[in-house]
Amino acid sequence: MNVNERFRRARGVCGLAGVAAVLVCACGVVAQDAAGTSAESAPAAEEFTPAMNEAVQKGLAALARMQQQDGSFELRNSVSNVAITALACIAFMADGHLPGRGRYGQVVERGLEFILANQNEAGVIVADMQHGPMYGHGFATLFLAEVYGMTRGGGDTELSRRTHDALVRACRLIINTQNDEGGWRYNPVPADADISVTITQIMALRSARNAGIEIPRATIDRAVEYVRLCQNVDGGFRYQLGRGQSAWPRSAAGLASLYYAGIYEGDELTRGLDYLVETALPGGGQMSAHYFYGHYYAVQAMYLAGGEYWARWWPLARNELIQMQSADGVWSDSYGPPYATAMALIVLQMPKRYLPIFQK
Repeated sequence: MNVNERFRRARGVCGLAGVAAVLVCACGVVAQDAAGTSAESAPAAEEFTPAMNEAVQKGLAALARMQQQDGSFELRNSVSNVAITALACIAFMADGHLPGRGRYGQVVERGLEFILANQNEAGVIVADMQHGPMYGHGFATLFLAEVYGMTRGGGDTELSRRTHDALVRACRLIINTQNDEGGWRYNPVPADADISVTITQIMALRSARNAGIEIPRATIDRAVEYVRLCQNVDGGFRYQLGRGQSAWPRSAAGLASLYYAGIYEGDELTRGLDYLVETALPGGGQMSAHYFYGHYYAVQAMYLAGGEYWARWWPLARNELIQMQSADGVWSDSYGPPYATAMALIVLQMPKRYLPIFQK
């Protein structure tokens, strides 16, 4: 029995909620939403709760206290990190705070200045060389694109021009370093690829495209083909091409990357969604490896799938995260409180629908 049949029996309905709709994604792909209307236009019942709102406000206040003087947020080793900084700022933007706007607008602006200051001449955004720079570059480019898109370019200001210039250079770097398989890996050279780094580049390019930056269609098409080839017969995704086992965090990333590339229907989506429900449905309260990373992507996939997937997944993920928050508003894991807190806040604020990247 597949997950759709279980949903129908549990809820006593004759089919998935919603009516299939023809959609045109930002990349120009025409598709049908076969899983029902996305959560963007069909919210689940009681998406917001007082406990969720309280957790978010406590979390934002705690995250703001973690910002360093240079505008950065740190990884576990107390080293300023562009990926953590980008994710933390996106968490504030998910509540509507932007440079010059909102209670935490200054936090976002200081983070933006840190990102801009750490782009090198080649266009790579990097501050911590202990790990491959393309991972952080993808998240940082996503942040730049979301800022630029949400402020409509910010007007003719110095900060707007610097953000636009940095975004264009960052996207050009991504486009020029795609490898022959269609993916990306840790370093800005077209050598090998893995699905985790690849999705950060796909999300960055999609967000930039939404903001009006020209992105070649061929780049997206090749990335889609790479992701599809990484899917196993069980519906999950392996880390790289060739043989390898499925794991739910990277499977969530692979599934989300297909949505962001403009794929809204197909057997690969159904099998991927079913795999996630079978292996990672929230509610057990167990901190698995890459927990926040996995749920960051999984909630995006369920949100974009909509219908029964979103209705089932969201309250379980929301309630589990609220229970995991400490009294001081912080979430923690092995990568450090800034990372875990930022990721939890992004997930919890998905229903606010402020961030353009989470919209079809």
